[in-house]
Amino acid sequence: MPRLPLVTERLALFATLLATFGELHPACDHWVQGSKTASRKRMYGEDLVHADGTPATEDSTRPTMTTSTLGRRAVACHVASYTAVQLGATIAVTRAFGYRVTPAALLAGAAINAGTHAAIDRGALLLWLAKKTGKTGYIEHCQTVRMDDDGKLTREINGPGTAWMELDAALHRAIGIGAAAVTTWLTTRPGAR
Repeated sequence: MPRLPLVTERLALFATLLATFGELHPACDHWVQGSKTASRKRMYGEDLVHADGTPATEDSTRPTMTTSTLGRRAVACHVASYTAVQLGATIAVTRAFGYRVTPAALLAGAAINAGTHAAIDRGALLLWLAKKTGKTGYIEHCQTVRMDDDGKLTREINGPGTAWMELDAALHRAIGIGAAAVTTWLTTRPGAR
């Protein structure tokens, strides 16, 4: 492979990674992630439930877990699928253009995106950041109303059409800049290849 000047190589790789990470985020959140995973990933509490989310009774014979455990499992499932798609697409895109990202760099970028994705999607970190930056009013103001099958209306603070979802996406994309920069630097640093 002919070598480009280092600055050009770094800028091209950074742009490619940034586009791949950023443009895949909505697809992974809305097409790859399952509906049950999306609805369970912010579950907290000590109530006992079954793996399908139904409340456990005292005479339950099926395995149980706390609602917090179910929430952590759901976010782990989402992050695993997100990371698999991100890694596969990054390898496919860069190799299609005749470029190889080093494995260590590829895993570092994926780890940054995966770890922060899990923390943000779980919810507590996003709420903490919103409070620290004065965005709780935005979250409270931009909610949505859903209607169930019986016509009952309920307010939703964190689904499609809410400020929560916009803040979530903005954080993921901003972190993607850092992940792309780290991946680029690790791949192109002296002695990396």
